Amino acid sequence: MMPAFQSRSRRLTLIPFTLTLFLVAACGDSESDSTTSTANQVDLSHATAASFVAHSSVEQLSVTEAAPGTTLELVDRHDTILQTGTADQQGTLIFRDVQPAPGYRVVAETGAGVQASAAVAVTAPDDDPPPSFYSQQQIHPGYGYLQTRDGTLLAYNAILPGPVENGPYPTVVEYSGYDPANPDQPQPSSLIASGLGYAAVGVNMRGSGCSGGAFKYFETAQTTDGYDAIEAIAAQPWVKFNTVGMVGISYPGISQLFVAQRQPPHLAAIAPLSIIADSYRGNGYPGGILNNGFSLDWTRDRQHDALPFGQAWSKKRMQAGDQICIDNQKLRGQTPDLIKLIYDNAYYDPTVADPVAPSTFVHRINVPVFLAGAWQDEQTGGYFPTMLDQFTGTDKLHFTMTNGLHADSLGPSIFPRWFEFLSFYVAHEIPHFPAEANLALQTIVQQVFGVRSVPAPMDRFNDAPSFEAALARFEAEPKVRILFENGAGKTPGAPVPSFERSFSQWPVEGIQPSIWYFAENGGLSRTAPSGDGTDSVEADSYVYDPSRSQQVTFDGGDNIWKALAMYDWPPPEAGKAVVYSTDPLADTLVMIGSGSVDLRLKSTAKDTDIQVTLTEVRSDGTEVYVQNGWLRASQRKVDPHVSTVLRPVQTHALADAADLPAGQFALARVELFPFAHVFRAGSRLRLSVEAPGASRPTWKFDALPADGTVVNTIGRSAAAPSRLVLPVVPGIDVPPSLPPCPGLRGQACRMAEEFVNTAG
Repeated sequence: MMPAFQSRSRRLTLIPFTLTLFLVAACGDSESDSTTSTANQVDLSHATAASFVAHSSVEQLSVTEAAPGTTLELVDRHDTILQTGTADQQGTLIFRDVQPAPGYRVVAETGAGVQASAAVAVTAPDDDPPPSFYSQQQIHPGYGYLQTRDGTLLAYNAILPGPVENGPYPTVVEYSGYDPANPDQPQPSSLIASGLGYAAVGVNMRGSGCSGGAFKYFETAQTTDGYDAIEAIAAQPWVKFNTVGMVGISYPGISQLFVAQRQPPHLAAIAPLSIIADSYRGNGYPGGILNNGFSLDWTRDRQHDALPFGQAWSKKRMQAGDQICIDNQKLRGQTPDLIKLIYDNAYYDPTVADPVAPSTFVHRINVPVFLAGAWQDEQTGGYFPTMLDQFTGTDKLHFTMTNGLHADSLGPSIFPRWFEFLSFYVAHEIPHFPAEANLALQTIVQQVFGVRSVPAPMDRFNDAPSFEAALARFEAEPKVRILFENGAGKTPGAPVPSFERSFSQWPVEGIQPSIWYFAENGGLSRTAPSGDGTDSVEADSYVYDPSRSQQVTFDGGDNIWKALAMYDWPPPEAGKAVVYSTDPLADTLVMIGSGSVDLRLKSTAKDTDIQVTLTEVRSDGTEVYVQNGWLRASQRKVDPHVSTVLRPVQTHALADAADLPAGQFALARVELFPFAHVFRAGSRLRLSVEAPGASRPTWKFDALPADGTVVNTIGRSAAAPSRLVLPVVPGIDVPPSLPPCPGLRGQACRMAEEFVNTAG
């Protein structure tokens, strides 16, 4: 029997990253909070052996057994002091961001003289141990600890589908800072995989649960730990083919990208769900504005979990006398202040942000990839498709996108493909959807989505004459799969699409960037404003009001994943927004991809925050949410090397930040996050421009305050044209009827209200 699927806010919460933080978050400072850089020499000619111990690691060095409060200095082999810090109450200190090299020592200068540790080497990420390091480790079924290259012990929990002697078993690994090693409550993906005949091993990252070390969001040591975990597990005799796959949704989905870029030799495939592409742009600072809703909350949770016994299950093991778990808490005082790291990195610094932006390194992933997520993901945000074209290290790619929410990546239209992927690349079997898989699917549907049942999937490869033929057919399928109108199936709100289409690439082939210009009387026109650009500017204005920046549209937790979740989605306020709409469409338009809202903006303030919201006003009088975009105007500088007519990509660099010119219009291009949506004939496109907030289920915004009355003005004439650019894909047949309202997953619905702009 399949164990009961657990729907839990902090499990399936799944970020950034969504992580936020999935977060630029915890991106990291240049060195440990407790250290400062110096450039002095120290005389070690009369140094005595230290009472403390220095430990080598990857791009860092840790100290244990020092007297609390002792000032410690990191010196290189030339006796130059590189960093200085103070031992915490546990007598520990971590020196981070240390250049790989031999001969480092830690020194304490006291009134009694100079003490120096033995010399140790700081290693590089690619200083991989020999295969014997992994094969000599014994990882048994159940709970235990595996060793990484620097000696850190990571907690694991291995669930086998049967006795060891009945193996070997196809094996998957789930790796994160949640509680995948918790022996009492496995994570969702591990739970499902184990019910499908896979051995599933959950591994806690360093600094979390009962694992050793200190936590810092995806620092290099965490990614090399993942490499070590993969190799140690794959070396076990009960692992089929001595290769493993990786599974997980959200945090354990994101972690797969970080680990796979290291190219562990025995990693067979990865299946990341509900992930992020960029910790800064995607969910930490969308448009340069801090997401102080979900992203900040997620980071606070990780900060708490990184405390000694910060997770309930680790405290339980401590109380049961698990001495390794107890000893592994010693370095927890060296977890940096993750919240401070967020606020200290309000601009995009490539040296800090690139290492935690998967879009910058997924090209190094060389194993098959199954990736799925939702455009309106309430946690990680739906920005992930912007990196799909960067997966160039393998041609075995299977991407599925849908409208919906964080849990929809395990919905009934995606789960069977996930099962097929693991069957092909981990189990090396022709996928046959067994009764256990259908039971797992129905359990997900009932417990997560609140739907009684969905039809059992059909086996798609029953007629394949061989595994090789089935695999060839699977790999010949287009790599991009788009599910349209998820929630518009037989049961309104259930995670079933009305139709789907597949494409060979991302961005999808056939996109026609289509332009609508802002016009008088709140219109959107396909015709550019007339004039030679020297005429007086026609414009609309609104009062910038950030009072709704902390307002969300859903406060019912995981109930948002249920069918027909009800949103509190207020319309724009008169005088505090501008709204533009097309006439009723003569033809149905299908759109897939990113969009751009190119504003000619003038403000009475030096800086202002902008939120744009794209909706569909339907012929039945309802209005359906489609997608958002955000921008802090001072960070409007775009990177010309990666920006396109459909996708402005701001640098968000401090050096590029600039106030708005007083009394003049400036071009501010707002990136509309990716989406796929059908605008049927008779509907109107509508775009609103206002201050951030009151548009997302869990995102809040640290919006700029209004100093007095701030008025933003949007140009709409030849002298200052503003426009909306959207990704129209012609030639796609769609069902003729409108989907139910409410019904579309992740897309709030309300009665449409007329809106009159204030002339600027």
